[in-house]
Amino acid sequence: MSSIQMTPVQTPAGGINGIVPALLPSLKDRYSKRAARLRQLAETHAMGDYLAFCAQLVQAQQLLLERMPLPQALAAGLADRLNNGQAPLASADYPRDPYWQQLLHGLIEQLYCDANPAVRTTLDGLRGHVPAQLEHLASALLAGDYEQVGSGQALFLWAALSLYFTQLASVLPASASASLGEQRQHCPVCASAPLASVVMTGAQAGLRYLQCSLCECRWHMVRVKCSNCEATGALDYWSLERQDAAVKTESCNDCHSYLKVFYPEKDRDQELLADDLATLALDAEVEREGFGRSGVSPFLFPG
Repeated sequence: MSSIQMTPVQTPAGGINGIVPALLPSLKDRYSKRAARLRQLAETHAMGDYLAFCAQLVQAQQLLLERMPLPQALAAGLADRLNNGQAPLASADYPRDPYWQQLLHGLIEQLYCDANPAVRTTLDGLRGHVPAQLEHLASALLAGDYEQVGSGQALFLWAALSLYFTQLASVLPASASASLGEQRQHCPVCASAPLASVVMTGAQAGLRYLQCSLCECRWHMVRVKCSNCEATGALDYWSLERQDAAVKTESCNDCHSYLKVFYPEKDRDQELLADDLATLALDAEVEREGFGRSGVSPFLFPG
């Protein structure tokens, strides 16, 4: 069981040394800022066309957030899922509302006209699925069964699911309490794998938080500890640039995994999902050294 638990807001938040254990996502400008960063990175990047396409996808998420926000009724029962020792929105067993499929179809409609023939074929395939088929694909994707879903469909399914779960997380009537212990590899809100870790600025300056790949919650994990197996003695840090690069990978020689670490104090424009996609060359180099990524890259699924 994770040493970070989500509890009702009325319960005083318990932290170790005053550290806030978990930070729920804010929706304000989240997707518009991400889209802007993707467009900026696309201007000079070797994968510029794909980054620009992802910017269109993220901008569509922003539009749906404004036009089709989470129905208030879906937030009503969230408090009942707290204080049981489990992640309240655990993606493996959370009863998904059909609203997430409405978001998926909204994304398809927003993207279809400007899509190239290959993307249109993928969107047509998704649009042709009945609700039960979409639920089956969503469950497989959230379980990490990427071969069953395929990388093309996974991108759009995840975009809809993430918009759904991020909205739920943003209105979760909860704070977080932390106790001594480990088991922090997965998100305390939805139990998903992290995208990356970030060394914070501002109120949490210098602290490392993992960011969820699905609901975009952030949770605290001490630095110089493997985010996968929690070993402390066999870590290396890699970059393609200078030693004080704004993005590095932390690799572990015990479990042979790696995860990126972002340092926004070194690049104020940094945005984790956008900059993760723009630094895939770093992933390739570390994987050539024999390490496997422990987290999820929402813009580039295998399969």
